Amino acid sequence: MHLSENEILRRVRRVEIKTRGLSDEIFAGKYHTAFRGRGMSFSEVREYRVGDDVRDIDWNVTARSERTHVKVYEEERELTMMLIVDVSPSRMFGSTELTKKNVITEIAATLAFSASKNNDKVGCILFSDRVEKFIPPKKGRSHILTIIRELVGFEPSGKSTNISEALRYLVGVNKKRTTSFLLSDFINSSTDKPKLEDALKIASSKHDIMAIEVYDKCDRELPNVGIIEVCDAETGEREWIDTSSRRVREYWAKSYNERSAEMQELLRHNRIDYASVATDGDYVAELIKMFKQR
Repeated sequence: MHLSENEILRRVRRVEIKTRGLSDEIFAGKYHTAFRGRGMSFSEVREYRVGDDVRDIDWNVTARSERTHVKVYEEERELTMMLIVDVSPSRMFGSTELTKKNVITEIAATLAFSASKNNDKVGCILFSDRVEKFIPPKKGRSHILTIIRELVGFEPSGKSTNISEALRYLVGVNKKRTTSFLLSDFINSSTDKPKLEDALKIASSKHDIMAIEVYDKCDRELPNVGIIEVCDAETGEREWIDTSSRRVREYWAKSYNERSAEMQELLRHNRIDYASVATDGDYVAELIKMFKQR
């Protein structure tokens, strides 16, 4: 759907009003706490003191000196947040008030304003089966509004999803470590599992990555509404299915659960935090939960 310039501006303003308030009230402190130390530079080594984080122990120095030593870090002046956003056609689906695109846009905007509140830079990679657009990291409200404008009005060329390409681009374009959020519905995302596994491994070794799945309840469970025609937004394939059949509904749910479990296992294996958000759910609660677990 092509949006007029005025409609894009109206939607950007609505997103800003809603998400900036959420960011100011909820995320600014939690964002800093969750990612404090993620952008740290090594300073020195000293002997362990009670209360030090055991994860900071320098085992090489400890072994040589036979006394426990920890690494001391200095917090870098600023962090860089990258939003890696799936703009493939399946994001346009929504069986309730909001589409997956609406929710992805709101989450991305909330995270961006949180980073801005912390005086961090924010950049964005829009991808489908290719990298569609790169917005280099910058600071400031006007820059965040530029990102939101793209999330609202951007029309992709690609028709499917290739997360591997987006992650490879992230590694190539950002030499310094970033805090990166991968936002997608993960539909058709692991068709080439070895490539995805490799891309996740490389990207997570260089960047602090979190994955946020945005799904519609009908992705997981078909309603019993009789015979309907369904269309795969990414392949264009159409099929008539009988949703009154329990076997059909069970197969639909089983297919989703298997895809989701496979993706979550890939993320877990590469130590990538994961959150799942429904289009009719409370994404604020899910993000807070993810932040608290860090």
